[in-house]
Amino acid sequence: MLCPAKTVSGICSTVLAPDRSGVGVTRRRLTSRKGIVERSSAFREETGPVLEHLESLRLIDHHCHGVLGRDLDHAEFGELLTEAESAGPPGVSMFDTQVGFALRRWCPPVLGLDAHAEPDAYLARRAELGAAEVNRRFLDAAGLRALCVDTGYTPQSILGPPDLGRLAGAEAHEIVRLESVAERVAADGVDAARFADEVRTRVQEHDAVGAKSIAAYRAGLELPGERPSPAEVTAAAGRLMRAAEPERAGEPMRAGAPRVCDEVLHRFLVWCAVDAGLPVQFHVGYGDADADLRRGDPLLLIELLRAMDPVPAMLLHNYPFHRHAGYLAQVLPNVYVDAGLATHNLGHRAPVLIAELLELAPFGKVLYSSDAFGLAELYHLGALLFRRGLAGFLAGGVDDGAWTAADAERVAGLIASGNARRVYGI
Repeated sequence: MLCPAKTVSGICSTVLAPDRSGVGVTRRRLTSRKGIVERSSAFREETGPVLEHLESLRLIDHHCHGVLGRDLDHAEFGELLTEAESAGPPGVSMFDTQVGFALRRWCPPVLGLDAHAEPDAYLARRAELGAAEVNRRFLDAAGLRALCVDTGYTPQSILGPPDLGRLAGAEAHEIVRLESVAERVAADGVDAARFADEVRTRVQEHDAVGAKSIAAYRAGLELPGERPSPAEVTAAAGRLMRAAEPERAGEPMRAGAPRVCDEVLHRFLVWCAVDAGLPVQFHVGYGDADADLRRGDPLLLIELLRAMDPVPAMLLHNYPFHRHAGYLAQVLPNVYVDAGLATHNLGHRAPVLIAELLELAPFGKVLYSSDAFGLAELYHLGALLFRRGLAGFLAGGVDDGAWTAADAERVAGLIASGNARRVYGI
């Protein structure tokens, strides 16, 4: 079949692109910057009042992390655009990815550059403004009402909840990472017999609105629903502490810092949060190189999710298992879902992700999160791509007669912030 449109070079300039719902396809031509602006305006016309309404709503980002408060070089910036341990071998650029192109499309205007600025020009402008101003601009541009910040992942010095809240002009709340609490207790030399009581006390002492489990990274999600017995917890605590002891004569070198990776302790920690009345967030699916996706399917959690009811279980990220997560949100009364992290990493394909998550998940059980870490740009990208993807999905439903415009605006409000306010009490 002949290409219906060719450039002067003879290369076909017509491409297939997702329609605003992220499901169908429409034919569009590769065009100049003027064409990019025209297509952006066309999207705004198609989504109409729904996108305007979503842009007027301040989001609750129910799972996110701190950002770096210092300037970054090219290599450091690239490493923060990927979940891999490095930005890749020579010749591979993280700007040549979905998230890289999304960043070049949507972030330069926030810094006073044209959309699609070249990477070197973008990084030069970023350095010119300085980290403090860059962070302020992007966190402000995200349009947040509140942030729920996981404070347990700090591989380097990052801004904490108070600074993030100040920069975003939003409330900032803590999400306590359960494994970090247990590891600090072990590092403090608490003996195995007192370990359980000390962990419970510290979890309850945190001024947090929720807790997070990273069992998916350490032991996998196939966790039984039964509470571990006191004897099981004490024995597992003993193993944790022995693994962190200094090397002894005749024994192999030990790891050093305590690291929870025992399914007994992961279950115990979840029950500590349940007993404290905290919604429990679970990392699910997509993550950095430590994640084993074979053990990250949320369907593996079903026994524990049932046992936790009525305490809310918040399934985070979920890609590529987002349809499984949507099923769990439908059939289990205490399960809630989001598409954080994947939203900005999928870039142009984010509308498809959002539409697929919403196939089964009740709209009253879907929340927004960015899972931004390190780069303030990821707060902006996550919020912008979420708003556009959800607007396309809801506006498409209005056009098809699936729901009314009033229904679309009400659902937008639920997912943007209403569901998070209800679950976390914020």
